[in-house]
Amino acid sequence: MESLLGFIQDTFHAVPYPILILLFSLFAWRAATGRIALFTALSLAFIAIIGVWYEAMTTLALIATSIILCVLIGIPTGILCARSDKAWSVIRPILDIMQTTPSFVYLVPVVMLFGVGTVPGAVAVIVVAIPPLIRFTNLGIRMVDREIVEAGIAFGATPRQLLLEVQLPLALPTILGGLNQTVLMAMVMSVIVAMIGAEGLGLVVLQGLGRLDVGRAAVGGIAIVLLAIVLDRITQAMANEQGVQRPSFLSNFVRLLRLRRTDDEEAPIAARAARRGTAVDDA
Repeated sequence: MESLLGFIQDTFHAVPYPILILLFSLFAWRAATGRIALFTALSLAFIAIIGVWYEAMTTLALIATSIILCVLIGIPTGILCARSDKAWSVIRPILDIMQTTPSFVYLVPVVMLFGVGTVPGAVAVIVVAIPPLIRFTNLGIRMVDREIVEAGIAFGATPRQLLLEVQLPLALPTILGGLNQTVLMAMVMSVIVAMIGAEGLGLVVLQGLGRLDVGRAAVGGIAIVLLAIVLDRITQAMANEQGVQRPSFLSNFVRLLRLRRTDDEEAPIAARAARRGTAVDDA
């Protein structure tokens, strides 16, 4: 985790901010819409103008590292919960405890086990942000129409093909909705972990409040709000886009199923007609 976090931080800090703004805007345009891309460019440019670009990229690197690890852990765990009721019965109470426990409480065991700094802060962010992704992945796979799953089995799909080519594509809008919630939770927690020495915008706000420097705290707060809105709009648009595409996938799959059934029904009729024609010719 430390090497991944360091790599992302060094990359964000090494690239000049105009290039990063352009890259982030292009990503927002590709993943969402042109309006969100424009808002992303203006928000990041404003963050650079008010002088907290370095801290914003540190926070963004912390969030990116946490989200990557949340995806690597949360989605497989959600798939396991969807496939096994026993696993879900064990993991569900743990998720309930994780989501009902106040965020500040996590700082105590994290400091005791990992110390202080940005890396322990990333651990706390992951613990707080991962439950929505597990829940939504489990929910999305369980919500897949049973008839579609049975049709995939009838076509000879293996369990792996059924998961990768049927269940996950249909559950993707729900999973992306969980990713949106995970990103927002990570954004909130990335500010709180400044209390245990994590660098970034949260530390700017904390230092401003500690020194009674309202202007400094306000600058950090504005940057946090803009960054949170950008991340929320991009991930939300990704989920909505997949949701719009979902009926077309279903309609194509159902159309294929109907064509297969039609062929199966017409084949015996054609065979009987051929036999009758042969009998007439012989007569």
